Amino acid sequence: MGEDQGEGKQNYVKGRGAQVQPENRFREWQVVTEHIEGLDEPLITRPKTQVTLEHPKTIVNPVTSPDIGIAYSLNPYQGCEHGCSYCYARNSHEYYGFSAGLDFETKLMAKPDAPKLLEKHLLNPNWKAAPISLSGNTDCYQPLEKEMEITRKLLKVFSKYRHPVGLITKNSLIQRDLDLLQDLAKDRLAQVYISITSLDEDLRRKMEPRTASAAKRLQVIENLSQAGIPVAVMTAPIIPGLNDQEIPSILKAASDHGALSAAMTVIRLNGRVSEIFKDWLQKNYPNRYAKVIHQIEDLHGGKVNDNQFGRRMKGEGIWANMIQQLFKKSKNRYYSEKSMPEFDLTQFRKGGNFRLEF
Repeated sequence: MGEDQGEGKQNYVKGRGAQVQPENRFREWQVVTEHIEGLDEPLITRPKTQVTLEHPKTIVNPVTSPDIGIAYSLNPYQGCEHGCSYCYARNSHEYYGFSAGLDFETKLMAKPDAPKLLEKHLLNPNWKAAPISLSGNTDCYQPLEKEMEITRKLLKVFSKYRHPVGLITKNSLIQRDLDLLQDLAKDRLAQVYISITSLDEDLRRKMEPRTASAAKRLQVIENLSQAGIPVAVMTAPIIPGLNDQEIPSILKAASDHGALSAAMTVIRLNGRVSEIFKDWLQKNYPNRYAKVIHQIEDLHGGKVNDNQFGRRMKGEGIWANMIQQLFKKSKNRYYSEKSMPEFDLTQFRKGGNFRLEF
């Protein structure tokens, strides 16, 4: 059996990252497959994407984690069709009564009132300008955005009030909003991070099945850079035994295409993500399974997860040190004369006197 012909490939759900539906820790009753002989059809099939609308009272969330590097986040969507097998945001889907597995990438929630709520937030006389990140949880340019355009409407609000905004995505759809990003960037009000986990297209397709290819992401970096929009590359997560050796090549390629800086985090398999990623790894790279898991455990003191602020993103131990040194040397080599410009908080039109129509 070849490396890419792992256990359970005959039941593999193509185009999806998760291949399982882990139990929801908050639900008393669970759907299980203990007696599959009694089922007319498998429980794990090719699920269709379902979208429901959510109407929260507020939209801007303070970020209390001291090692994230952002103070506020805004998430126009919950759940993400990109289906990245390692995604830490999967665990948050359990709070909505869903599974962190296939539910996370097929049962999505959209917040159509987000632009109005953002404007209300910015009009609050007590609000002081601080960068707001799109998104802190799921990708604001996931496929659903093409239809709903919530992120574009949010950018219109940021542009109207001259308020700083940061974006992170792995989707080329961001190029649709080049006009708004240029308008913000001219006053140092926009920063973009493009996430590139691997230049290996085979690995990318398996690990991040519904995302743009690395080649497209590099082209996005180039196009944004040429348009005067500050853009950096996020190499996350670094997974020892899968993509850690790619750090120099990713940073070089991004720099060659115009990236001004680079950042990284190491993988951590918190909550249900551990079961999902381990299952994915066993089915796709069975020959590497033991090596990868043992090295992930080495990053986090013998466990695959870590919640300790400051340590969880970088890891510790031999493999963590090797990854950090490789990243640091690569960044020094390709970005020594580059840097992302700071946001200009003085541009904010506090208490603007116009109202948007949606």
